[in-house]
Amino acid sequence: MRRSQLLRAGLPVAWLGILLAVDTQVDARQQLALGFLTWVALWLVCRRAPAELRAQALVVVVVATCAEVVGSLIWGVYTYRLENLPSFVPPAHGLVYLAGVALASSASNRLLQGWLVRVALTLTLAWGLAGITVFPRSDVGGALGALLLSVYLVRGRAPAIYAGVFLVVAWLELYGTALGTWRWAAEIPGTSVSLGNPPSGVASGYVWFDIVALALAPRLLVFARAVRTGSPLRRRQREADSALRLSRAERELPDRA
Repeated sequence: MRRSQLLRAGLPVAWLGILLAVDTQVDARQQLALGFLTWVALWLVCRRAPAELRAQALVVVVVATCAEVVGSLIWGVYTYRLENLPSFVPPAHGLVYLAGVALASSASNRLLQGWLVRVALTLTLAWGLAGITVFPRSDVGGALGALLLSVYLVRGRAPAIYAGVFLVVAWLELYGTALGTWRWAAEIPGTSVSLGNPPSGVASGYVWFDIVALALAPRLLVFARAVRTGSPLRRRQREADSALRLSRAERELPDRA
């Protein structure tokens, strides 16, 4: 196991633990300070990260924030303590992703990564099964999400990353709901599909964020480099604009003949 990667996973998780505990004692205005500090924490973690990993974290923040607006504020699948979208939530998604990636990277070879995936798969299936058999609150929606997450873990593009993110999310959901930072509806609004608090398969949504990030981050970097250095098409356009301006200037010169 790579200790440096474990440390990189542990620090964001420690901050999130402190953050949620403090959040139980503040109002909406004071939450803004927690949001600012969480953005600073994300910036500090990203400083030493490779460019592609920073781009992935940025994509996760954007996509997850959109999902939060829909899932919480519009649909009401879950509700935060103050019935708002806390300002620390968007950067916290970036920290969750980076912690999950670091946890996956701490497994220094394929054997350890395989064990990480097996542990995540076993916990996912056991949690999903318990939600529809022994837990007092029915969790059919969570079980469906757990099945989807299992497919990601077995057939996905980056199963070790999905496993790392699952472990971080599982802890975060259990901790956050226990504190009362957010709570999940008993049923998905508009349906009769029951949900646990938290649902067992909630990490499947986070993995979807990861899939989007892994797919879009390289394209985002290419676009950023093209904008920064100027693509051939943009250079040709600038040359054409310069030639046009020069031609206009020459026509405006007085005739000296």
